[in-house]
Amino acid sequence: MSKTLIRGAKVLGGEPQDVLIDGETITQVGTGLSAEGAEVVEADGKVLLPGLVDLHTHLREPGREDSETVLTGTRAAASGGYTNVFAMANTFPVADTAGVVEQVWRLGREHGYCDVQPIGAVTVGLEGRKLAELGAMHESAAGVTVFSDDGKCVHDAVIMRRALEYVKAFDGVVAQHAQEPRLTEGAQMNEGVVSAELGLGGWPAVAEESVIARDVLLADHVGSRVHICHLSTAGSVEIVRWAKSRGIRVTAEVTPHHLLLTDELVRSYNPVYKVNPPLRTERDVLALREALADGTIDIVATDHAPHPHEDKDCEWAAAAMGMVGLETALSVVQETMVDTGLLDWAGVAERMSFAPARIGRAEGHGRPVSAGEPANLTLVDTAYRGPVDPAGFASRSRNTPYEGRELPGRVTHTWLRGKATLVDGKLT
Repeated sequence: MSKTLIRGAKVLGGEPQDVLIDGETITQVGTGLSAEGAEVVEADGKVLLPGLVDLHTHLREPGREDSETVLTGTRAAASGGYTNVFAMANTFPVADTAGVVEQVWRLGREHGYCDVQPIGAVTVGLEGRKLAELGAMHESAAGVTVFSDDGKCVHDAVIMRRALEYVKAFDGVVAQHAQEPRLTEGAQMNEGVVSAELGLGGWPAVAEESVIARDVLLADHVGSRVHICHLSTAGSVEIVRWAKSRGIRVTAEVTPHHLLLTDELVRSYNPVYKVNPPLRTERDVLALREALADGTIDIVATDHAPHPHEDKDCEWAAAAMGMVGLETALSVVQETMVDTGLLDWAGVAERMSFAPARIGRAEGHGRPVSAGEPANLTLVDTAYRGPVDPAGFASRSRNTPYEGRELPGRVTHTWLRGKATLVDGKLT
């Protein structure tokens, strides 16, 4: 078994320490450590975090391998410091059976760049009419704990209630894509001043907020867990804050792009800014940052949504919705939360590793950087600043809104159970 000595790393942003990895496990954390035959990584004050966990990733396989595959998606994840990702169910075929989720899970194990935990569909075919095989997916080799029709809302209140009741039996969670379909028919961007000026169909905040309000009440009635995907409005924040004050078992996520970008960018008509839910206003962005800082929003999740060139290089109305995010997420969080003083690096570890692992029940991930724990780690050069170049992405797709934009921070190393998947910024 190989040994690695990480020397002089700021563990969770604290004072520099040495970390010794032996095989798959962290064996020592301290100062002045040495180990005969160990490979030495000079951290030089870089920040060492537990391996990041993404509760919301689209890997596209099976069915849309022109956008992404489990291999390319997990390589992108390792490049961004992730050791575990949860793969959304809107594949072709839909991940609504034990067979499909096991296929995705096994592909993740075979490729080895990070662990892949499939998310099961809530309803058959994401059609919102009949519950999928929730129990069978949970009992499968994939051990599914998170269920979502992401990309579509579980808009039927009875179906949502039944799903919440079903997953309660094994402490699962339903992750809701909060979008009232009738209120967003023909919607192209956030409803507001900019949409009115551009003449684009508006996507009102209430379309998100009304579903969240309904679902936290349903979760309270059933006594089950509900998770809100890609929360994007100030009003949604207030609903979740109220629900948590009542003791309702709700958690919520925000994407990096909703922490940084606003609907003003849509004035360019560049489809790279077209996303679901849409980019909102500066007021919403500031509310989301505050909510992430105070814990109302529990986690950052990428909603990594790769698309081939032809699906984005077209007129706005015809373009697909979504952005890639695995390889830039940590940099955006540093820009919006750390460099602004809203979070320290321990807070980043909580929201990008510990909390998502707890919500998804990701065994072995989101663990402390201490002796006896699995060696799932990422090392970050926080002093780095440079432009984003999608040509260097490991993802198969290039639909990033940050091309050419300078962002801080760069992941230099990632370890999955002691095995380096990224060394000096290059995949192994």
